[in-house]
Amino acid sequence: MVCTGRAPPIRELVETPSRWRGVKTTCNNHIRNRSGPARSPHRRISPAVPDKAPHRITFANEKGGTGKSTTAVHVAVALAYRGAKVAAVDLDPRQRTFARYFENRGETEIRRGIRLPGAKVETFTGSTVEEFEDVARRIGEGADFLIVDTPGRDDPFARHAATEADTLVTPLNDSFVDFDLIGQVDAETFKVRRLSFYAELIWETRKARALSRRQEIDWVVVRNRTGHVEARNMLRIEKALKELSKRAGFRVAKGLSERVIYRELFPSGLTLLDKGHLGELGTSHVVARQEMRSLLAGLNLPHGDTAANDGPAPGTKAAAA
Repeated sequence: MVCTGRAPPIRELVETPSRWRGVKTTCNNHIRNRSGPARSPHRRISPAVPDKAPHRITFANEKGGTGKSTTAVHVAVALAYRGAKVAAVDLDPRQRTFARYFENRGETEIRRGIRLPGAKVETFTGSTVEEFEDVARRIGEGADFLIVDTPGRDDPFARHAATEADTLVTPLNDSFVDFDLIGQVDAETFKVRRLSFYAELIWETRKARALSRRQEIDWVVVRNRTGHVEARNMLRIEKALKELSKRAGFRVAKGLSERVIYRELFPSGLTLLDKGHLGELGTSHVVARQEMRSLLAGLNLPHGDTAANDGPAPGTKAAAA
C-alpha cells in the first residue's frame, strides 16, 4: 500500500524519548526546443511564482543499482506531462545516466519529427558546493521543480543535495543489503538496532531545519524491484522499514517493479508515459504505468495532484504554448 501522507513533523520526533533519538553541461531542453514549450492536453499545474525557488526533488542513494535514475526520469517526465516546468541537474559527470536519457529523448524527437514533454537538463562538473548552487539557481530559474539525480556512491555533492532537498527520494531494492544504507538490523530477530550514518545525516538536517524554521525535508523511501522478492523476506523488510520510519521520520512508498521495459526504453529516451509513441502495449506495460501513477501519488508533491497522465495519441504532436 502506498503511503501518501507526510512524515510526522520533526519537532514531534525531536521531542520523543531519548531512546528513539539515541538510535540514530549538457543542456537539453525538450519543452523549449525551437517551436516553444510543449503543452499537455490534460489539466495543467499552476505555473511557478516569479522569483520563487523551485521545489527541489533529490534522488539519492549511496548504493547503485536501485533504479534511482530510471525513477527520476519518469518522475520528471510525469511532471512535465502535467504542465510543470522541470529543470534537472545530473551530479554524476562520469555515467551521466539521467542526462543521457534526455539526450536520447531529444534525438528521438528529431528522428521521428515529434515533440515530447521533458526537462531542461545540465550535468554538473564543478568542484565546489557554491558552484553547484549557482548552477541550481541558474537552471532552476522560472521552473516549478528542480530534480537532482545523484551518483550511486558516497559523494559530497550528493550529501549536500540531499540536505538541501524539499523532497528527498531514496529508492531501495527490497533487500537487507540495501536496507543497510539507512539502518542496521539484528541478525536473528531482524529488529532495527540503530540508524546508519546516512539516516543520521538526514535526521540531523531535519532537526536543524526545524530549529531554524525552514521547511522540513519530506523524506520518502521508495521500495523498487519488489516483484521477485521472496515473500518472507519482503515481510521482514516491510516490518523493519515501518519500525525505522518512526525513528528516522521518513515515509515509505511503493516504487517500480523489476521490468525489462525500463531498460529497453533507455536508447530511445522514451518513458512508459509516452503512450502514443510506444506501439502496442502489453499487460505488463499497462501495469507498469499504473505503478508510476501510484508512485507520483505517494510522493505527494506540491501543486495538487501530480498523478501521471498518458501521452498524446500516436502520430500527434504536443501543441505549442
